[in-house]
Amino acid sequence: MDTTSPLLIDIAGTALSTDDRRRLAHPLVGGMILFTRNWESRAQLSALTADIHRLRPDLLICVDHEGGRVQRFRTDGFTHLPPMRVLGDLWMQDAMRAQDAASACGYVLGAELRACGVDFSFAPVLDLNWGPSGVIGDRAFHADPRVVTVLAKSVAHGMLRAGMAHCGKHFPGHGYVAADSHTDVPIDRRTLSAIVADDAAPYGWQRSTLTAVMAAHVVYPKVDPRPAGYSARWLQAVLRGRLGFGGAVFTDDLSMEGARHIGGQTLSPTEAVLAALDAGCDLALMCNQSLQGGAVLDEVIDGLAAAQITGRWRPNPAGEARRQALLPTSPAPDWDSLMRSPEYLQAMALLP
Repeated sequence: MDTTSPLLIDIAGTALSTDDRRRLAHPLVGGMILFTRNWESRAQLSALTADIHRLRPDLLICVDHEGGRVQRFRTDGFTHLPPMRVLGDLWMQDAMRAQDAASACGYVLGAELRACGVDFSFAPVLDLNWGPSGVIGDRAFHADPRVVTVLAKSVAHGMLRAGMAHCGKHFPGHGYVAADSHTDVPIDRRTLSAIVADDAAPYGWQRSTLTAVMAAHVVYPKVDPRPAGYSARWLQAVLRGRLGFGGAVFTDDLSMEGARHIGGQTLSPTEAVLAALDAGCDLALMCNQSLQGGAVLDEVIDGLAAAQITGRWRPNPAGEARRQALLPTSPAPDWDSLMRSPEYLQAMALLP
C-alpha cells in the first residue's frame, strides 16, 4: 500500500502531549503548524521542534510568519519584520532598493525560523492590494501584479538562501473580495480571464521558482461553484495546466467557517479533506482542532485511513514527493552563530 502523508495538524501547548505524539507519528500526518500559543521562548521553541524532529524526521514543521501583523514569534530576539505593503511603498520610491530589502526580509525570516528548528513558512502573500479586503490589507505588496511578482520573488529568494522553501498564497487571489474566509464565504464574481490577467498572473510568472501554493477559500462562480481549494478546474486546469505550476498545493485551514461550504452543504471535516485532495491539493491543513481535545483530528485521521482502505481515496505518490521537496536539505544554523554571520548582519542592515 502506498504511504503518503497529506495531513497537517496542530498541537495545543508548548510541549508535546501523549496524544500529540500519537497523532504526529501517524503515517497519514505529514506536517504540523505552530501558533503563538506554542511559543514561550526561543529555547522552548527549539526544544519543541527538536522533539518533533526526533519523533518524525520527515515531518514538515510549518508556521504563518509573513511579517507585519501575521508573525507568530515576536520576542526573545526575533526581528519584527514589516508588513509587505512597506516593501511595495518602497518600490514606488526606489525599485532596486525595494528588491534588495525584500530579499533581506526573506533571508531574516527564514534564517531565524530555521535556527529554532522551524522548516517552512506560509509566505509570501501574492494577493493584490485591491483595497476592500480587510483580511489581506497591508499583507499585500502592491496592486500591480508585476510589482507583486518581483517583490515576492525577492522575498522567496531570501528564504531559499536561508534554506527554506516558500508558499505563494492565496490562489488565485483573495485581495478583490471584502469578506473574510475565516468567518464567511467570500464570492468573487469576475471572469476567469480577468482573474488570470491580474490576480493569478504572479503564479504563472513565478512558475520556475515557486515551491508551494495555498488555495483560497473563495468562490469564483463564473469559473466554478466550488471554492478554489475544492476545484479541479482551478487547481489542475488553471494552476497546473494553464500556468504551469509544478510544486506542492496546500489547502487553507479547513476548519475555517468559509472552508467547508459547497453548494449550500456543509461538509464534515473528513469530507472537506477528501474533497480537497480529490480536487488536486497535496496537503490538507486542519488548524486549532487540538484546542478542543483533538477529537476532530482523530476523526479526520481515522476517516482518511478508512477512505484509503475502502478505495474511496487513493494516495498520490507525486503529491508526497512534492511534500518532501519542501523539507530543508541544509543543516539549520545555530542562533548565536547566525547573529554574528556577515550574511545576516548585511540583511539586517537592508531591512526597511
